[in-house]
Amino acid sequence: MTRKVGMVHTVERLIPMWDELAEEMMPGTEVVHLVDEGLLKEIVAGGELTEERVSRLASLASAAEASGAEAIMLTCSTIGPAVDTAKESVDVPFLKVDEAMADQAVQLGPRIGVIATLHTTLTPTSDLVRARASTQGREVQVETVLCQGAFEALGAGDTDTHDSIVIDRLKELMDRVDVVVLAQATMARVADLISDEDKVVPILSSPRLGVERLRSVVAGE
Repeated sequence: MTRKVGMVHTVERLIPMWDELAEEMMPGTEVVHLVDEGLLKEIVAGGELTEERVSRLASLASAAEASGAEAIMLTCSTIGPAVDTAKESVDVPFLKVDEAMADQAVQLGPRIGVIATLHTTLTPTSDLVRARASTQGREVQVETVLCQGAFEALGAGDTDTHDSIVIDRLKELMDRVDVVVLAQATMARVADLISDEDKVVPILSSPRLGVERLRSVVAGE
């Protein structure tokens, strides 16, 4: 029988990336994609994780479960805290994409840098890192960096400017921390643009680590 998982997205154009990772790491597994780009856009515009927005996320998770998904993953870090409530609406595991990344970061050192291109992602990711550190009985110091202008450049199709801004801020941050966490899936590919020589500390991104955890959950590991 074909295994099936669900992924809930707020950025539709990233679905091919998730499909590639799933094909590589979970071959033969069917992926059901559900999208609500409005959730992210509303938060970026100044909204909050209201009961109505959490309910929308819960409805997407329920739809994934109804399709036969054995586990579900939210791929958006900005609305990650909503999973804590929305997961109560389903009877299958509902994962945050960045939880595995946060767990690994905490194990790599006490000084953790969180870098984002969206201000709305900094607090949820930082809070998650601290929460996972507490779960592991570790104390951490979290330094946050916002890459001003990078998100707008990416939205305008200017990937070169986006990448340049992120790389510059990354290099500055690496001098002050033990590990860097890329707070958004849209930033993951930037880590590959930095030479090994310039990577003076580990740079973690959520997509691959998130799919690894999803695979483990489905496999019952």
